[in-house]
Amino acid sequence: MDRLGAVLVTLNRIYTRTGDKGTTALADGQRRSKGDLRVETYGTVDETNSCIGLARLHADEHLDRMLGAVQNDLFDLGADLATPEGPEKLPYEPLRIVPSQVERLERDIDALNATIPPIKSFVLPGGSPCAAALHLARTVCRRAERLAVRLSETEGEVISPEAVRYLNRLSDFLFVASRAANRNGEDDVLWVPGANR
Repeated sequence: MDRLGAVLVTLNRIYTRTGDKGTTALADGQRRSKGDLRVETYGTVDETNSCIGLARLHADEHLDRMLGAVQNDLFDLGADLATPEGPEKLPYEPLRIVPSQVERLERDIDALNATIPPIKSFVLPGGSPCAAALHLARTVCRRAERLAVRLSETEGEVISPEAVRYLNRLSDFLFVASRAANRNGEDDVLWVPGANR
């Protein structure tokens, strides 16, 4: 148990061989193909988290704290997506993204954006190593969001609206964070329409 009394995950064995035939277990125990849209969605959330981990190697202390909170949220989001809502009540309370997590992202966006001048063109991914990694995280996050929306539109699949809201807000946060990592926009690389014609 952690300091709040929650049961932590214990992994005594990394390989189980249960996925050798192309299936995996969701949090409620049901088996799905590893190509299943739900599995693809939470797998893409995991990719987003890995990209953020790369960005943290180059982040200052203030941004690193924000990104650390996001990484923890993304595990919450993965748990949320891996636990489908169904007609039968689970024997435990499933972990779900809650509005306060979205609201924290909004506060972080506002705090970072307060010192960044408005942009005059689209920003190309790049600048500093941290900003480049954050742009990569942003684009993977957008893919996760598109998958989550497709999942929510799939008959028989239910996901929390807060999960989609979180992904939408996270991509905004990652964009603003990339500008902050580029010395508050000073090192942004701006798109010049038609520059190479």
